[in-house]
Amino acid sequence: MEQQIKYDIMEVCLLAGKILLESGAETYRVEDTMMRIAASYGISQSHSFVTPTGIIFSIETSEPTKTKLIRISDRTTDLKKVTMVNRISRKISGGDVSLDEAYELLKDVEKSNLSFSFFTQILAASISSGCFLIMFQGVWHDFLAAMLAGGIGFFALVYFHKLVPIKFFAEFLASIIIGLISYFFVDTGAGYELDKIIIGSVMPLVPGLLITNAVRDLMAGHLLSGLSKGAEAFLTAFAIGSGIAVVLTFL
Repeated sequence: MEQQIKYDIMEVCLLAGKILLESGAETYRVEDTMMRIAASYGISQSHSFVTPTGIIFSIETSEPTKTKLIRISDRTTDLKKVTMVNRISRKISGGDVSLDEAYELLKDVEKSNLSFSFFTQILAASISSGCFLIMFQGVWHDFLAAMLAGGIGFFALVYFHKLVPIKFFAEFLASIIIGLISYFFVDTGAGYELDKIIIGSVMPLVPGLLITNAVRDLMAGHLLSGLSKGAEAFLTAFAIGSGIAVVLTFL
């Protein structure tokens, strides 16, 4: 019976870590949350090793050390889920939630779809593209061009990622489309400054949170995770830059 309880504690810790990592949380936050949950349920000695693609978690007891590995294949940005898991973790630390209740709460968070609708995401990408254009000292005449290019580019990113589940190619093709649309607006006289329209339109594709997490992980001493996230951010930036370069080279 005691053995089963310890395995259940590991399952709760791993589920919390899995949700956090898949939702875009920093590596040190994932490790700290898992160890705090284990300590709250009486496991004084626990160890976690987290990378962007996997979690290894072990607990030390009087019996042989128990270790479990889970694979993380899909990562996105969902700060709402990160907040919800942190709230559950604080309730666990306060002794307000039993082990079974914690598992059910985390399962509910994992199954929930908290993201905005696809239309809302495209609308947000469009508006933010126009606002970034103004922020980079563009002219108001190009606001609509940046909105359309940014919205269509974000739609292309999601569409191509569903067709080919490789982020690099989806970002590369989306940036090509953004470059073509921006060039079309300037060529027809509907836009004035090609560079400002392109800069504003590609901003929704820029991996801002990924770069931030890479720096924070490096500063926290998680060198492997920091470097791997930094490499992923570099590939995204390279894909965006390459797509725009292709358009500017041939047009």
